[in-house]
Amino acid sequence: MAPAIDTLEENSEPRLIAEQGIAARVAALSEPVLSGMGYRLVRVKISGLDGCTVQIMAERPDGTMTVEDCETVSRALSPVLDVADPIDRAYRLEVSSPGLDRPLVRRSDFQRFAGHRIKVEMAIAIDGRRRFRGVLLGVDGASARIRHDDAVPDQPDEVVLPIEEMAEAKLVLTDALIAESLRRGKAAERAARRQQRQNAEHRAAGRRNSEARLNHVRPTPVDDGDGGKNEGE
Repeated sequence: MAPAIDTLEENSEPRLIAEQGIAARVAALSEPVLSGMGYRLVRVKISGLDGCTVQIMAERPDGTMTVEDCETVSRALSPVLDVADPIDRAYRLEVSSPGLDRPLVRRSDFQRFAGHRIKVEMAIAIDGRRRFRGVLLGVDGASARIRHDDAVPDQPDEVVLPIEEMAEAKLVLTDALIAESLRRGKAAERAARRQQRQNAEHRAAGRRNSEARLNHVRPTPVDDGDGGKNEGE
């Protein structure tokens, strides 16, 4: 069984696998905005879908990203990108969660998803090859250790790949990955329900305290200074 996915590290952890060209400019504009809002940039991808689509993957520090989060980020990024105008043609902005078969871009990603299957494309060839696929075993310094599927007979089936020399790395969708995601989702729902109950209890306690203070306030007698005289005397 794959190990549990730990909580994400702080927002300041740098991405070791980044974009090139126009996507890199979009990332440079987006990352400070996301960080200031408490999110982390995962990836920027520009495609010809619907003419031109700029896809920005982001997540909260705990790895979650709701539809409401996506809408909030989109509203914040749209005016920034409109002013900077990094794309020389009309485009559609799409903000999304990383998804199950997510890209791995930080060292902590490779730690967190150890035990799951991944596929990697290297920017710099390792032993004459650029593509690797297999089980992620974890990190070894600044590199990822992988037990790859198509090792040559009589050769080690493990390979150590420098993360910063990767062009792309992403999870492969498997039953184990889906099962772990469901467990995480249920745990998040339970935590959200607990938080809602605590918030409701705090609000109720606040109302009770306010009512108690009001009950202890006694009306102050008013002395009109007339000494009981009738009007007109």
